[in-house]
Amino acid sequence: MTVCRWVVIVVLVVVGVVHVLPLVGVLGDARLRALYGVTLDDSQVTLLLRHRAVLFGLLGAFLFYAASQPTLHRVGLAAGSIAVGSFLVLARDGTNATLTRVVNVDRALLGVLLVGWVASAIAARR
Repeated sequence: MTVCRWVVIVVLVVVGVVHVLPLVGVLGDARLRALYGVTLDDSQVTLLLRHRAVLFGLLGAFLFYAASQPTLHRVGLAAGSIAVGSFLVLARDGTNATLTRVVNVDRALLGVLLVGWVASAIAARR
């Protein structure tokens, strides 16, 4: 296996780990407040955020799986890029201090994903 393939695998695993971490939000309000720094006075908003936690867990699990399947490397990179990029676009209107931390992590992840895309392109040429 080439170094470039290993780079893609590491990128997918790193992005997967970051997307699995919010899964603790499923446990309820206190975890969600700690994750996002938001007040949850509405049970419907809590439900939506808990569901979001499940979806992030699924995305993280898929990224782990994609890391183990070379045919899914680019699909995994695309899924991670869309998840990270869409949040950055949506968050451009402003965030609280806790969400600013999430924005900064996602900016870093976008850079990591870019490295993965470059490595994937180099590997495909070989």
